[in-house]
Amino acid sequence: MDVEGLRLSIYRSFAETGAPPKHDDIASQLAATTDEVVAGIRLLAENRHLVIDSDATILMAHPFSSIPRGFSVMGKKTLWWGGCCWDSFAIPHLVPNDSEVLVATQCPGCGRPEAWLVDRTAPPESDWLAHFLVPAARMWDDVVYTCSNQRLFCSQDCIDDWLVSNGQSRGYVMDVETLWTLASGWYAGRLDVGYQRREPSESAAFLQAVGLTDTFWGTA
Repeated sequence: MDVEGLRLSIYRSFAETGAPPKHDDIASQLAATTDEVVAGIRLLAENRHLVIDSDATILMAHPFSSIPRGFSVMGKKTLWWGGCCWDSFAIPHLVPNDSEVLVATQCPGCGRPEAWLVDRTAPPESDWLAHFLVPAARMWDDVVYTCSNQRLFCSQDCIDDWLVSNGQSRGYVMDVETLWTLASGWYAGRLDVGYQRREPSESAAFLQAVGLTDTFWGTA
């Protein structure tokens, strides 16, 4: 089984269509059996290239999600679901046919809707704030939960109210400019042949370059 070919098939399907390919379609494309495809998907998930359920259904191939998780990302012809605010702002940096996308969401605190034109050149102007609930060292303990709690809020008051109503402690808050800078380079090369996930030291160096030196971001 060509696992790298499988990874590319999945990621490129998300980038081009907004959805993952079906197992049977991958099998035909790669001249493999469905069982081989499922085994390959499970291996990719073990190596944190994918997030899957117990049936090897693909839930996420960061920054893409197979179902809505609070963010819509609209290109000229394609609708993507962003897994979180981080992923949603990363998508325009990975899709070659769309130099800008419209990222839309609602404030989890008050329900206020908002949308941003996000491109590859500069962050959009905004006074909204991104709140990350789960520290980096624990993000993969339950990555679906983690992504579901990386959200954009319209104000600090809404963050505080949401934390109280959900019985949670404050995580990490950043402005939209920092969010865009983080998202713009984190997934670089993910649609290329031979992509390798960053080693911990490389991740630390990237985060420090973005300005994320707080212990919250240790061992991302």
